[in-house]
Amino acid sequence: MTRFINLLTVIRILLAPVILLFLIFGEYLLCISLFLLAGMSDYFDGYLARKYNAESQLGEILDPIADKILVVFILIGLSVNLHSYLMAVMSSLIISREIGIAALRDYAARNGMSHKTKVTFLAKSKTALQLFTIMLYLIALSFNLNLLILIGDISLIASTLITLYTGYEYTNNIFTK
Repeated sequence: MTRFINLLTVIRILLAPVILLFLIFGEYLLCISLFLLAGMSDYFDGYLARKYNAESQLGEILDPIADKILVVFILIGLSVNLHSYLMAVMSSLIISREIGIAALRDYAARNGMSHKTKVTFLAKSKTALQLFTIMLYLIALSFNLNLLILIGDISLIASTLITLYTGYEYTNNIFTK
């Protein structure tokens, strides 16, 4: 069962560049479908791991990485597609935080402090808001809804602020306690 669960996570990683390609070619409804499939894989890998007590160290590492890869690929694609400087700046901040936290987690693991960088509820909420924001943009592009792009921009700013704050929290946990 653990292999199947990890396969679901890997599928999410593999969907990221596929969605990016379809974004480039303007196939927005297909992007929505694939993005929903990625979201379902995210839900089911966690659900099945808990239900069958099949949580693994590899899954614990891969799951947040898969989320980050999906978000990064799509945000970059949307930045290009929408010609949005705001999205490019916010995406750069999000990507920088994700790289920084990956390095911080490595440092914590090497120094016996992995428990200080466990995924928090706020970090899970951050991911959920990022995914919601991406869906807003995809729907806006699919149906040419400019107001929804504005709402997506506001949601993107909020998710970037939460992203930066959770990065601060993790850093603070490692270096001040």
